[in-house]
Amino acid sequence: MTGQTPLIRCDKVTKRFGGKRVLRDVSLSVSGGEILSLVGANGSGKTTLLRIVAGLERLDAGEVWLGPVPLSAAHHEIRRYIGVVDHAPLLYDRLTAVENLQFFARMYDLAAAEDRITRLLHAFELWPRRDDPVRTFSRGMLQRLAIARAILHEPPVLILDEPDSGLDRESLAMLAGLLAEFRRGERAVLISTHDRNRAAAWSDRICELREGRLHPITDLERSEQ
Repeated sequence: MTGQTPLIRCDKVTKRFGGKRVLRDVSLSVSGGEILSLVGANGSGKTTLLRIVAGLERLDAGEVWLGPVPLSAAHHEIRRYIGVVDHAPLLYDRLTAVENLQFFARMYDLAAAEDRITRLLHAFELWPRRDDPVRTFSRGMLQRLAIARAILHEPPVLILDEPDSGLDRESLAMLAGLLAEFRRGERAVLISTHDRNRAAAWSDRICELREGRLHPITDLERSEQ
C-alpha cells in the first residue's frame, strides 16, 4: 500500500452541533486493501465522521477526498464510489429481498443486475428468503441484506457504521469473512464498532475518537486489549 493514493482521506475535519464541537481537526487516510476501525464511547463522533465521509453530513471546516476527488467539488455521481451501511438498514420493508436489490440496481444503472443479485443473495445465505418482505427478517438478516445493498455496485470505498450491532454469532462470522474479502478486493473500508476486540481482529489500524479528537491505537495497546 506504500505510495498509493489513499481512497479515503480526511484533512482537519471539524463539525459543530450548536455550540458543541463534535469533531476537532480530524485527519485520517485509508488505502485500498486496508481496514481502519474507529472506536469510542457513544457520542464520541464516530457516526458523524462516517456520515461526513459518506457525503451524508456537511462538515464545518476541513476537507474529505475520495481518491483524488474532494467531496466539496464532487457531484452526486460520487455516490457510486461509496457503499454505506448506516444504523438504519436503508431498505424498504414492504419489498422483498430481491425487490430491494433490484430497486438499488436500477438506481445505479447496473448491467446484468440479476446475475449479481443472485450471487449476493446466495453469498449472504438469503436466497431461501429472497421473495419474503424484509419486514419479516431478523436483525442479522437485515444487516446482511444491507451489506449486500452496499456492495451491489462494487464500490471501492465502504463505510460501515457498527455493522456488528445486534448480530448473532453466525452473522458475525460471516461479517468477518466479508471484511477479509473486501481487503483482498483492494477496497478501502472505514468501520466503526463499540467492540475493541472485534476491531483488533478485523482491522489493519484502529483509532479512538475522544472528545472530538482522533487518537491512533498502537500495536502494543492492541495487544493489551
